[in-house]
Amino acid sequence: MTDICCIGHITRDRIVTPQFSTELYGGTSFYFSYALSRFPDVDYRLLTMLAHDDMTAVADMRAAGISVDVIESEHTVFFENKYGDNMNNRKQRVLAKSNPFTERDLSNVSARFVHLGSLLADDFSTDIIRYFAGRDCVLSVDAQGFLRYVSGESVLPCDWTDKRQALQYVDILKVNEHEIESLTGFADCDRAAQVLAQWGVKEILITLGSYGSRIYRDGAKHEIRAFRPQAIVDATGCGDTYMAGYLYMRSLGKPIPQCARFAAAIAALKIAKSGPFCGSISDVLTLMNSETNL
Repeated sequence: MTDICCIGHITRDRIVTPQFSTELYGGTSFYFSYALSRFPDVDYRLLTMLAHDDMTAVADMRAAGISVDVIESEHTVFFENKYGDNMNNRKQRVLAKSNPFTERDLSNVSARFVHLGSLLADDFSTDIIRYFAGRDCVLSVDAQGFLRYVSGESVLPCDWTDKRQALQYVDILKVNEHEIESLTGFADCDRAAQVLAQWGVKEILITLGSYGSRIYRDGAKHEIRAFRPQAIVDATGCGDTYMAGYLYMRSLGKPIPQCARFAAAIAALKIAKSGPFCGSISDVLTLMNSETNL
């Protein structure tokens, strides 16, 4: 049994900011995996899906020491992420979609923590979430993909159709302030977190960009300030990097505030550069011990 397994599509990403434009591989599973590859003491595996022509991405990940199981699909998910001066906001287009994951794809998944890196509403069915409820694991879910679908090339918001049925099986849910309001109807984070807890979610992580993050569990709230980045270059993958840092520390049995501060620090280091996190645990710990909180 591995410590952590992420399941999600690798994407082709076109990143457009006021400073530059580039194309690279990405997606929740991509940024999550590269971040975890930088840390010791964790046995990690990725289950992903992409087209044959993009298998170079898998080869590169394996060369970086990441264990990857890959399912071939007709297409690779292709996102365009366009940012303005405010990196907390982005506009997206989807130029191609991959196949959804099925229960048959999961037969070899065995991990203490399983993270579903959803990108679009049909990536994971409720049956898959229910499937992991019967396994000996902590199920972590990124809500973003369940709340958006593709119409033409446009990424449009939607409700999570089976949210009440699905969320009762989720141990850790990651949302931002917009996603949690969409899920619950409440803009107030405290009230929204109470609703999610009533629906069965055990641990709720709300990422608030430069305003930090909040974690709710067992009736307690932990407020974590963001760290000041050296530069604001590319926010793509910051939430995924945050989640990788958080689950890494959780897998080591660390207290929730320590897990969240570690996650906030790695996210601040990630936003200063384009592409996945390429630093070290020493870099993260150095920032955590600094006085550069926002």
